[in-house]
This record gives sequence, structure tokens and C-alpha cells, in this order.
Amino acid sequence: MPENPLTIAFTGGGTGGHIYPGLAVIARLRESPAGACRILWLGSGTGMDRSLVEGAGLEFYGIPSGRLRRYLTLKTIPDLFRVLAGFFAARSILKKLRPVLLFSKGGFVSVPPCAAAASLGIPVYTHESDVSPGLATRINLRFVRRTGGRIFTAYQDTAAFLSPAYRSLVTVCGNPVRPAFRSADGAAGRSFLGLGAEERVLLVLGGSQGARELNALVREALPELTRHYTVVHQTGPGNDGPAAFPAPGDRYKVYPFIGEEMPQVLAAAELVLSRSGAGTVWESAVLGKPMVLLPLRGSGTRGDQVENARFFERSGAAVTLPPGAGAADLGRLIGALAGDRERLAAMAAAAAEIGRTDGAALIAAALTEAAGLSRNNGAGLFRHKGAKGLQAPERGAP
Repeated sequence: MPENPLTIAFTGGGTGGHIYPGLAVIARLRESPAGACRILWLGSGTGMDRSLVEGAGLEFYGIPSGRLRRYLTLKTIPDLFRVLAGFFAARSILKKLRPVLLFSKGGFVSVPPCAAAASLGIPVYTHESDVSPGLATRINLRFVRRTGGRIFTAYQDTAAFLSPAYRSLVTVCGNPVRPAFRSADGAAGRSFLGLGAEERVLLVLGGSQGARELNALVREALPELTRHYTVVHQTGPGNDGPAAFPAPGDRYKVYPFIGEEMPQVLAAAELVLSRSGAGTVWESAVLGKPMVLLPLRGSGTRGDQVENARFFERSGAAVTLPPGAGAADLGRLIGALAGDRERLAAMAAAAAEIGRTDGAALIAAALTEAAGLSRNNGAGLFRHKGAKGLQAPERGAP
């Protein structure tokens, strides 16, 4: 390893959905020639960013962050000042550390570091998890283009949402998923849950945003659901509290949050019932799980979950609950799927085909090449050839 290894910077945050995919890319980088590099993360000085990143053993630099909004509120002006403060803080860090490139996983905290990197001539790369790009990605695209970087997307259709000036910068690679999901063991998940090998498992994934609607449906439909499955229910931390749910039993197991065991628990499931956030649907796809999706709708969302659900349903991997569906509708749908093993197998195969694309590995390979790293005569040392923009091979694109 060189005495002064090159530095690769990451940014993104605000939610786990903007952090875990970045950590997945870093895990693959560690297996590549870029594993000799110093890797650091710029994220929000408040919230979960620091704990998740430092928990993965990475250097973390907290910066001020303000939420980006498409509408005016009393918080708009203070947030703009925080964004500006974040820019100067990020610029100071990047100017001192001089990373060879900056990779953004999105979220409102990513905009100041991307702007700061562009002002210093540091190539900016970014990834969009959803079908349509969010506001942060749309802003960051100008920094990607200015510095000769690339935008990685999960879906081929994303390019249609971009202006022609940006479409040539797109590489379709799927969504990065942590390696732990690709090697998950269903038997270990059953052991954690205390279940036998023959028990059929419906995994319900309530998260943070909008989990209460899903949780309420499951509570009401539980007698019907447990006729067909052992229901494993992650309610989401802070959602209603244990007293709001039926007592755990042989056919119902409830958890506020499933942490490190989640890959194994997901591997043990026959069917997944969840929202359609990018992370959840792609982790389920990696493990070949059929899905019943209840996308978040309404004024609090830009419709990204509806678009994600539509893609997986169109691909044959999922069924979407229609707007206004009640507990009786959910019970009938789960019952019908449980009684149709042939359909479940077809859905599982469709999901596995989507999940076959290893977005984390493809992005890591592209970043390694973009950083100009190559093996030195097989000696295990690395030589820097100068940063450059490079498109990853577009194989296995969904």
C-alpha cells in the first residue's frame, strides 16, 4: 500500500436509503484496487449519518445541511443559509484532502459537497435509486457534467426524465445492495426467528415514512394472514409502540426494527409485504422474493414509490395494492398468492432476474477505473494514472 494513498470521497445522507447503498459500493471498492485508497464520507452533522458511516469503520466529516424544498415555508430561508454553510464546510474539507473523485448517493446533504467538488475541479459521480430523479440529483447533474463525471441509474427509464444534455452521461447499473444480502442464509434467519424449516413466512417491512398505514392494514388483516403464513412484522421504530400490536405468538412475530439479522430474515421469507422504497425492493429482488407492494402516495411524496412499484409489477416480480385497498383486500390477495405456488415461483424468478445485476460491483469497478488505478505487475501495489471519466459497461441493466 502506498505511503500516501489516494483519497476517494463519498457523500449522501438524511436517510438510510441514501447511506446503505453508498456503503455497499464501498464494500465492493474494498475488494478492488481502490481498496488501497483512503475512503471518507461527508454527511449531515446531525441525524443518523454519522452513526451509520462510522459504524461501518469509515472516516466521517459532518457538515451543516439544509433541506431542499420545491415550495416556500418558514424554514426555506434558514435552510438556504445552512446549505451555503455546508458548501463552505465541504469545500474546506475537500480542498485539504483533495480526493481524486467524489461519489454522491443523493439526498439533500449531497448538494453542497457536489457543488464544492465542482468548484475545485474534482470529478463528481452520482447514483439515482428511483425511476425519476429527485431534486438533489437534478441539481447535482450540472456538477457531474461540469467535471466530466457520470450519473449511474437503477433503471433504463430514468434517462427519459433527463434533458438531452445529460443523457449521454448515464450508465444503467441497478441499485447497489450490501454484499450481506447476496450471501444471506435463510436457515440462519429461521434460527433467529425460532421457526422450523417447513413454516411459510410472510415478512412485513414497515419502515419510518408512512409505516402506520401499512401497520394498520396488517393489524386488521392479521387473522386472515396467519391462516396462510407465520407473519414476521417489522413495525418501524417509533411507530405506534408495542402496545398497538397483537401479542407475539407462534404465528405472529413483531419487531420494532430488525438490524444485522435482516438479510437472513429476508432470505427466510416466502413473500414480502412492504412499501416500495428503492432499498427494500432491490434487497428483496437480490434474494428472489415475490413482493406485495403498498407504495407511499399523496402530497408528502413525489411519486417515486409508485414508479418503483410499477416497474416491479410490470416485470412480474410484484403485485401492487391499489389506492384505497382495505384489510379485506389485503387478506384476499395474500391468501390467493399463498394458494398459488406456481405464481409465487414465477414472481420469485422475475425478482431474481432483476436482482442479478450487482450495482455495487459495477459502480465500484467504474470508480476504480475513473480514479486511474491499476495493478502494478501483479505485485499487489497500485499505481495512479490520473483521474478520468469512464463509463462502466452497461451489462445486466434492468
